[in-house]
Amino acid sequence: MNGIGKKIREIRKKKGLSQEELAESAKLNLRTIQRIENNESEPRGKTLNLICEVLDINAEDILDYGKQPDKSYLTIFHLSVIVFLAIPVGNIIVPLILWMNKKDKIVGLKEIGANLLNYQILWSIITFLSITGFAFSKIMHYGYYPFLFYIFIGLYALNIILPITFAIKTSKGKTENLYPNIIKLIK
Repeated sequence: MNGIGKKIREIRKKKGLSQEELAESAKLNLRTIQRIENNESEPRGKTLNLICEVLDINAEDILDYGKQPDKSYLTIFHLSVIVFLAIPVGNIIVPLILWMNKKDKIVGLKEIGANLLNYQILWSIITFLSITGFAFSKIMHYGYYPFLFYIFIGLYALNIILPITFAIKTSKGKTENLYPNIIKLIK
């Protein structure tokens, strides 16, 4: 966990706080803040929480737990969704396995993976409902089946185009959440 003190110093300065103001607001000793910012000691437990509370950040934002940036893994992660063409619900299972194995080792994967999986779960439900509606209206000879078939085809095309687009953006360096965050089943 190298550089925690440096990160705290940078965030403190961005917030316009002096070491004294941070120490006073966090109800900590000034010397404690100085030691942390000089990487002489690491903040733990209550000390870290008090500092994070004053700086209005999450402890996870400071503690990287050895996470490394890996654009190629994130690119493959986005493309793993396309497995649904060969394996039903593969758009959920394969990314879930990739996410579970590396979410604590790659910067940004935890949030990106949760959004991707939430989107894929929602996509799978809507796709299942559209194909079920298509089959039901076809069997019952209702006139809705062409419309529902086009929705089904559109959803499939969308789930091919979006992962490819997001993989390209990720490979070019844009590593933020790209999928719309509609529902939060996985956090």
